[in-house]
Amino acid sequence: NGDSMEEGEPPTDSGRKRKQKPEDMPWEDDKVDHWQTLPFGKEDNKGGHLLEESSFAVLFPQYREKAIREVWPHVTRALKEVHVACKLDLIEGSMTVSTTRKTWDPYIIIKARDLIKLLSRSVPFHQAVRILEDDMQCDIIKIGGLVRNKDRFVKRRDRLLGPNGSTLKAIELLTQCYVLVHGNTVAAMGSFRGIKQVRRIVEDCMKNYHPIYHIKTLMIRRELEKDPNLREENWERFLPHFKKQNAKKKKGDKEAAEKIARAKAGADSEDDLGPPVVGDEPAGKQEKKKKKKK
Repeated sequence: NGDSMEEGEPPTDSGRKRKQKPEDMPWEDDKVDHWQTLPFGKEDNKGGHLLEESSFAVLFPQYREKAIREVWPHVTRALKEVHVACKLDLIEGSMTVSTTRKTWDPYIIIKARDLIKLLSRSVPFHQAVRILEDDMQCDIIKIGGLVRNKDRFVKRRDRLLGPNGSTLKAIELLTQCYVLVHGNTVAAMGSFRGIKQVRRIVEDCMKNYHPIYHIKTLMIRRELEKDPNLREENWERFLPHFKKQNAKKKKGDKEAAEKIARAKAGADSEDDLGPPVVGDEPAGKQEKKKKKKK
């Protein structure tokens, strides 16, 4: 342009751009536990109450009607303590929770919604009511659409339970979560970290990855966490790496299976033909008629 840039003058947009040092963001501090649940009291809500009413409704299956009706007085009592109103509609088959004028906790309505969700998925009341605690979270994992074949789905769901429920008990002990397998869903209750591990185990199990591999990994991780010297190191070299292997059939077994299939196909084709027929009647009947005429 003809105008020379004076010394000490910062470069313009058309000139060379200055590299700026990235500022440290407060949420990138490793010393801060971002998953820590901070206490929230009535004095923290400066307004004292909520401006608008919030409500949630959850449908429940018909077979749960009797059990929900029996525990509903306890549900009403538990929600009344946190200033949340609830309503049970047996005709429509729904449970509704809503905030009141006395509600001061803005997140308690989400907790109340999770409570009626867990009740609709057959979680016992004494366990479901723990969701109202601050350090308790829940996750309802839908597994019905992950496997198309029904028989295969039932087998993989049974893998989560294991013999006499031993696999499920191991998952609960290692993740510190309550886990209930029921129908097409799996309900999990615990910390954020625990329910994240449960979701991964359940979804991988439905993808034909056995839960025992995750259980072994979690057991090794728990032992490594106890050692303070290994806390800052990479644990990949200690963790097992499992590869999926397809069992190959032997050549002899394959040939035998083909022979059996061919034999069955030949038998079916002979059955379809039926007895030999001459004209409208079988050959045997026509020969008997000729002998009678003679």
